[in-house]
Amino acid sequence: MVSETVQVSCVTNGGDKNNQGFKRKHLGSDENTTTCCHDEMSDDKGDIGTSGRDTTTYINDDTQPDGVSKRTRLPKELTFQDMYNNQDAFDDDDEDDSDWEPVQKHVEILKWFCTNCTMVNLDDVVHCDICGEHKESGILKHGFYASPCSPELDLIQVESEARERDKDLRFEASASNCSTAVGFDERMLLHSEVEMKSHPHPERPDRLRAIAASLTAAGIFPGKCYPITAREITQEELQRVHSLEHIETVELTSQILSSYFTPDTYANKHSAHAARLAAGLCADLASGIFSGRVRNGFALVRPPGHHAGVTQAMGFCLHNNAAVAALAAQAAGAKKVLIVDWDVHHGNGTQEIFEQNKSVLYISLHRHEGGKFYPGTGAAYEVGTKGAEGYCVNIPWSRGGVGDNDYIFAFQHVVLPIASKFSPDFTIISAGFDAARGDPLGCCDVTPAGYAQMTHMLSTLSGGKLLVILEGGYNLRSISSSATAVIKVLLGESSGYEPENIVPSKSGLHTVLEVLKIQMKYWPTLSSSSEKLQSQWGMYSMENKKKQVKKRRLFEPPLWWRWGRKQLLYHILTGHFHLK
Repeated sequence: MVSETVQVSCVTNGGDKNNQGFKRKHLGSDENTTTCCHDEMSDDKGDIGTSGRDTTTYINDDTQPDGVSKRTRLPKELTFQDMYNNQDAFDDDDEDDSDWEPVQKHVEILKWFCTNCTMVNLDDVVHCDICGEHKESGILKHGFYASPCSPELDLIQVESEARERDKDLRFEASASNCSTAVGFDERMLLHSEVEMKSHPHPERPDRLRAIAASLTAAGIFPGKCYPITAREITQEELQRVHSLEHIETVELTSQILSSYFTPDTYANKHSAHAARLAAGLCADLASGIFSGRVRNGFALVRPPGHHAGVTQAMGFCLHNNAAVAALAAQAAGAKKVLIVDWDVHHGNGTQEIFEQNKSVLYISLHRHEGGKFYPGTGAAYEVGTKGAEGYCVNIPWSRGGVGDNDYIFAFQHVVLPIASKFSPDFTIISAGFDAARGDPLGCCDVTPAGYAQMTHMLSTLSGGKLLVILEGGYNLRSISSSATAVIKVLLGESSGYEPENIVPSKSGLHTVLEVLKIQMKYWPTLSSSSEKLQSQWGMYSMENKKKQVKKRRLFEPPLWWRWGRKQLLYHILTGHFHLK
C-alpha cells in the first residue's frame, strides 16, 4: 500500500498580503481539487465563544492618543465618487481587528494505492474499490494464499495451512530429482520507476514478489523446482536478436538516474543489468531444457520482452527474452521452435524478429479490436513475409472480456492443428497473465484453470520440452495464482479443466473462422476443421436470427398500418426496415 498526504491551507475570515491562500493538489488523475476550510480562534489558550470585538472598548475619536489620525467623517450613504475620493477612510489601522487575523490550519486528505491493482482509494475505505483487496494486504508475503479481505497480521495461519496442504508432496530440489527448473534473481527487482507519477507503474517489482511468495507458500519454489543460477547475457548473444544501436541505447541507461524510451517504458540505472539477467536466464533455461538437463522450466523474469523489436524498446520491454530463448534453443540443436504468445497484447516485437524466418512459428492470441487495442498490430492477415508466409499466426479478439472457452476453442481448432503440423523441436510460451480475470489493463476473463489447461495442451508438443517465460500481468492476485497453476502443470499435476463440449462466444467463433480462412492457404489441413465450423457458424446465425424474429413478433401491428400514416412504424416493427 502506498499512501499520500494532501495538505490544504485555509484562511479564516479573510487574509492579508502575507497569506499564501489555498494549497491545492490533484488526487491521482482526477482533475477536481478538494479544499477544506476550518475556523480557528487566534487565542493560544483555545478559548472559544469570545471574539476580539467583544473584548474591545471603542474609543471616541476625540480621546485618541497623539499620533493616531482621526477617521474621516463620511455620510451615511456613499456614492462611488465618495468612495474614490475618501479611500483613506476605509483604512482603519487603529481599530482592533484581531478577529480578522488570518489563521491557517492543515487538513490531511489521505489516499492509498492498492497493492494488488495499483488503483487509488481514499483513506476512509479499507478495501480497494476496484479489486476488493484489503488495505493492509499480505499478498507480497503470502502470495495469493493471503486473504483479500483480511489484514496482513491475520495471515500467518493462512500460510501454515498452504504449507500443510502441500507438505506430503514437497521435497528438497536437486539437479538429479527435479524435472522443472525456475529462473529467478532478486536483482531484477531493482528495475523500477524512479519517480512515481499519478499512481504506481503497473510493471513493478511487486509482480515478481507476489509470484515468488505464492510459490514459497505452496512449497513449489524453493522445494519442488530446480533453481537456475542467473547470468548476464552477452552482447554477442543479444546481437542475434537486436541491433547494436538498440543494445547500446539500453546500456546507456545505466549511467542515468531515470530515463524513458517511450512515455510508458521507463529505465533506471539498474534496468540494463536486470534486462541482461532476464535474457541470460531465458537463454540458459532454453539450452538446459533442450539438452535434457531438465524437462521444462519457468522464467520468472522482468522486464518483459515481447514488445521489444530489432531496434526499439517499448511497451515496458527492453530485450526480447522469448526471441533470445528461441535462438539459444536453436544454438543448442533445435531446428524448429514454436512460440505461443497468450499475453493480452500482441507481441509485435517477436513477430518483427521472426516474420521472415520459417524455422520459428509464432502464434499469438490477443485483443486487437480492429487495431484499436495496444499496440495495434496483430491482425489476422499478418501472416509473415518474404517466403515465410504462414509462419506467423494471429488470433485477434474483437472485444474484451474473452474467457477460457474462447481461448481453449482457439487452441483446439487453430493453435494445436498448426503446431502439430509444424512439429516443433522446442516450445516457448510468452506467458503474459494480463488476460486473466481482474487484470486492470487486459479486462479479459481467463482463469488459472484456463491457463493451466493451455499449458497442458502445449506440453504434448516437442516431447514436453517447454519453456514458459513471464511477460505481462498487473493484478498481483491474478498473476500469482495463474503462474502457480501453470508451474503445477509443468510439475505433472492435472489442470483441473474439462475441455469437453467447449462452446465459444459468437465473436470468438467468428475470429477463429476468420483466422482459419486466411491460414488455410498455408496449412491445408485446416480446411476440414473450417468446413465443420462453418456449418456450426451457420446454425448459430440461424438460431440468433430466429430469436430476433421471435422478439420482433411479440407485438404484431395491425395490417391497416401498412397503408396508413403509420406505414413507417409498421415496416420497422415487422422487420422490413431497420433504423441505424
